Amino acid sequence: MNLNKCFIVGNCVDAPEMRTTKSGQQVASLRVATNRMWKDAQGVRQKASEFHSVVLWGRLAEIASQYLQKGSLVLIEGRLQTRSWNDAAGQKKYRTEIVAEAMQLGPRPTGGQPAQSPEGIEAGPAPAATSSDVGGGGEQIPIIEENEDIDVKDIPF
Repeated sequence: MNLNKCFIVGNCVDAPEMRTTKSGQQVASLRVATNRMWKDAQGVRQKASEFHSVVLWGRLAEIASQYLQKGSLVLIEGRLQTRSWNDAAGQKKYRTEIVAEAMQLGPRPTGGQPAQSPEGIEAGPAPAATSSDVGGGGEQIPIIEENEDIDVKDIPF
């Protein structure tokens, strides 16, 4: 049994480049950046970025060109494919790409602002929930203090 499947979640490096083949098929190319973080032997946090080439065909290409822009968060599901060609100097070149089979768009930017990478957003403390934040009356959600003990009998399973 063989399996050629990959999933990546990352940010678009730039807007998708849309083209049409001679046969009229829509195709979009984009690059997606993913980050890997780890601690080295000294305990210092390290980060490395990978840049993935993604090819989308047909309706996926149209959706990508319409909704994705530089910095957009996107999940790509697809397969790895390596293609080869000869350049103008006769050198054989290779490129491994992710051929998208499915895509999920990340959250839309609010207020007409361009999308930002997660690193460009400073996370502050979350505001405390008030009773007006809880939808339409109904049952109040209890606030649990961190130092409050949890009784095993309260767990529903």
